[in-house]
Amino acid sequence: MRSILTPTQRIVTIAGVAGSLIAGGVIGATLAGPLAATAANNGSNTQLAAASASPSASAGTFKSNENATHESGETATVEAQENSGQRPGGGTGKFTPNENATHEQGESAAREAQETAGQRPTVP
Repeated sequence: MRSILTPTQRIVTIAGVAGSLIAGGVIGATLAGPLAATAANNGSNTQLAAASASPSASAGTFKSNENATHESGETATVEAQENSGQRPGGGTGKFTPNENATHEQGESAAREAQETAGQRPTVP
């Protein structure tokens, strides 16, 4: 059986398909890259709020995980902190603010003042 496409048409078709695949990969990476960075960043913000020594009203009320599986791995100290309404382990280490220029651009004056005073920020 004879091919319908000439050798030149075959090469152009293969190059077009390959180019489309590459362009699709670049577009996908361009769109998904910032989304992945945002997701990773949001995890950091959540972790910062959980580590806050004195959570603000906007951070919500601390609720202990009383699941039996979770409880079986807890120390008596952590359980005592949870029972008294404290976030376990929050704010016990030395606070070191993030002074990266990109991070600083998004900070409010109130947050910067807390960081400058050596306090864990409770405001965005």
